[in-house]
Amino acid sequence: MAGTALTEPQVCTNIATLAAEALRKEVWLTPKPGLVDSANNGSHSDMDLPMFLRSIGAITPWLHQFYRLGQQDAAQPATAMLTRIRPAGLACEQAMFSATNGINTHKGGIFSLGILCTAAGRISARQQRLTRTALCAEAAALTQGLVERELQHCRQPVTAGERLFQAHGMTGARGEVQSGFLTLRRHVLPYWWTENQPERRSLNALLRLMAFNPDTNLVSRGGLSGLHFVQDYARRLLKNGWQKEDLQAMDQALISRHLSPGGSADLLAISTVLMAFPQ
Repeated sequence: MAGTALTEPQVCTNIATLAAEALRKEVWLTPKPGLVDSANNGSHSDMDLPMFLRSIGAITPWLHQFYRLGQQDAAQPATAMLTRIRPAGLACEQAMFSATNGINTHKGGIFSLGILCTAAGRISARQQRLTRTALCAEAAALTQGLVERELQHCRQPVTAGERLFQAHGMTGARGEVQSGFLTLRRHVLPYWWTENQPERRSLNALLRLMAFNPDTNLVSRGGLSGLHFVQDYARRLLKNGWQKEDLQAMDQALISRHLSPGGSADLLAISTVLMAFPQ
């Protein structure tokens, strides 16, 4: 019957499919300054659009699995869930690496979208309404204390994220998810509908992310000065108004500096998923 609520299997397909489609929309979106898109490979010499599409294909079945694990373990404490879904996360990463010959295309996206799909499974299993507010709150609950455990108490940094936390106090994807996607809730989602055309809406959201997200990918490549260059550039475009030609010029500016706002690209996909649900 039209207008009836989705059944649980349909919800599972919906959230996982939404996440996969959000990743595809993100990579096809053009022009994206410094990022792989349909026009060029941005600041990346080892990645291209077909590689990203292969990666998304490899990740997609695991997005459904994250949802199912959230459903199955909905009665478990939120703080126990990271341990329970970690094997699926590692297997998802391995599927990505197999599809890309060892290139990290979506590791940050796997983490954030995996948490979001797990959160959706838990909320649905409790027969609660799937909303942006509920999804962000559940994601924060699932990752409570993660920054403290994995970054603050890390004595010998190995990963780029650990090194950037020790050097600059940046928490990256861990901090964003633990905050319940605070950057998105503060700087992106409230402005989503200010643009009427879907492509321009996504590009404007990406600009807002580049303006306000403390993107660790940018700091890894260009230090704090690289981050500030991109943030200042994006804020000027938002203030003065922008057209595609402005983004193409920004693309060349970032490519010449080898800067890639990959963390903001991941958050754009998260934004697209969240905005598919009511407030």
